[in-house]
Amino acid sequence: MGAMKATPQIDPDTSKGWFRRLLPMIVARRAAFTVVLVTGLVGLALQVSVPMVLRQAVDRSLGGLDGSAAFADLERHAILLVVMAAASFGLRFTYRYLLFGTACRIETDLRDTVYQHLTRLSFSFYDRVAAGEVISRANSDIRSIQLLLAFGPLAGLSAVSFLMAFGFMLSIHVPLTLVTVSTMPFVFVLGQKLRDRVFPLSWVTQGRMAEVAMVVDENVNGTRVVKSFAAEFDQIALLARAADRLRWSATALIEARARFNPMIEALPRLGMALVLLYGGHLAIDGQVGVGSLLAFSGYVTMIAMPFRMFGFVLIQAQRAAASSMRIYEILDEEPAIVDRPGAREPATASPELGRVEFRSVAFSYPTADPEHEGDPRPVLDGFDLVIEPGETVAIVGRTGCGKSTVARLLPRFYDVTSGAVLVDGIDVRDRRLDGLRHTVSQVPDESFLFSERLHDNVAFGRPDASRPDVEAAAHVARADEFIVGLSDGYDEVVGERGYTLSGGQRQRIALARTILTDPRILILDDATSAIDVQTEEDIHQGLVDLMADRTTIVIAHRLSTISLADRVVLMEGGRVVADGTHASLLATEPRYAAILTQTDGVGADVTRSAD
Repeated sequence: MGAMKATPQIDPDTSKGWFRRLLPMIVARRAAFTVVLVTGLVGLALQVSVPMVLRQAVDRSLGGLDGSAAFADLERHAILLVVMAAASFGLRFTYRYLLFGTACRIETDLRDTVYQHLTRLSFSFYDRVAAGEVISRANSDIRSIQLLLAFGPLAGLSAVSFLMAFGFMLSIHVPLTLVTVSTMPFVFVLGQKLRDRVFPLSWVTQGRMAEVAMVVDENVNGTRVVKSFAAEFDQIALLARAADRLRWSATALIEARARFNPMIEALPRLGMALVLLYGGHLAIDGQVGVGSLLAFSGYVTMIAMPFRMFGFVLIQAQRAAASSMRIYEILDEEPAIVDRPGAREPATASPELGRVEFRSVAFSYPTADPEHEGDPRPVLDGFDLVIEPGETVAIVGRTGCGKSTVARLLPRFYDVTSGAVLVDGIDVRDRRLDGLRHTVSQVPDESFLFSERLHDNVAFGRPDASRPDVEAAAHVARADEFIVGLSDGYDEVVGERGYTLSGGQRQRIALARTILTDPRILILDDATSAIDVQTEEDIHQGLVDLMADRTTIVIAHRLSTISLADRVVLMEGGRVVADGTHASLLATEPRYAAILTQTDGVGADVTRSAD
């Protein structure tokens, strides 16, 4: 496997504010932001200088110059304004293009970081967090941060333009400038009230958007279950309740914005009215020139722009703050299963390659709510089992006895509560995860296929596998029998989760996928449960040669599958209660015969075969 793409990371210090934690990602793009800053400031300087040039042109023209001289002077100023406009356009285009492009790149970095972290998180995380919740945080929440990174700097540049304009206005007339900014303190107070109101509502709204996404995700993925129970009305009602809760918080958010934003935008306009009233009197009295009053009118428009953006950016900042905290909850989640320092792999010549051992293993699944763990009932309790290299062992037991849990502990999807699991003579906790999971490969009872070509699904564990290798694995799994009948053969694209195929066909593809990786230890977790008996028998004929040189664990209910094993292990209450050949257990262990008698396709013939 290739190394993951290196991307900037957030600051891991949880005591810092949300923006300070994001800062390393922004700093990683400092070159682009530097160009944005320089071009933006130069562009603003040109823009803010325009009213001063206009003031000079008007005042000089009205200052006593004769007609031709006044016209020539106006012509020079007009040419200067055109040049300034062209330069300003080029600079504004540059900084806006770079700014929005850089914001999108940071969004991509953050999305990559979240996804890479999700791939490192353990099964216990996904056991307690709904898929829709994760998808919402990895999409809409990240988008909220991107919008702030795009428009926040624009608001900052607008604030700088306000300061520049304020300086120029002071140079023209101080009292008139003070009248212009007299409404700004009220804007600040309203902005504080808006922030205090919006932040909690933004948090609640983002959470309820995730709730709606979760309901939709579950209904899309579980549409066959919904339709089979005619539960469409109930699910629509469930979505309506979630949507109604979202509507309430979103409406409250809009109400807060509708209450404060108009006042924030209207106050600068009130300042403009005061400028026209007071400045008009000054111009009539001859205390300021017409050009100065004209320049002042232009500056009033400029200083109003930051306040028009202020409300929007403030809302977006609160939404980004809420979204970032939801994202950080994922990024701050520590993987439960990681490589220990000094993790190692066995020597290739070790005599224990392929050996599996469970030593007094106890295990309980983590609870969905880690804050109220309590004392969960152990699934495995004192489980002991040794499987020698090349041996095939069937694990049999009633539902809930812990058979599938045994299969999940071997590749270290979970860590044991106590005891130890050894593969190739090494505790799995002392081995590297990638090496362990290349050694141990599992075919689960529920086969998941990707919406890709069948070739890609079979080659998922070995993306560089050739077509002949893929076809050979499919032949062993007897998947080639139906693949060749498809219109595009191995290039056929299956639907989401492979639902365009039957359950048995999906299982055969999953089996071929595992066969292609050629693991030393193979786990068949009821891997042929959806396959008819005749096809299963054909698959078993292909598996006999496959299992000859590898350790195989068969978790089975069918007698035909159990017959593949060299010996059978009977589980009950999370531990091994009987161990032997199929014939010996039938003859000596009533619990074993009782379990098989309840299995489809076995019936009374099992009991008679023990005689």
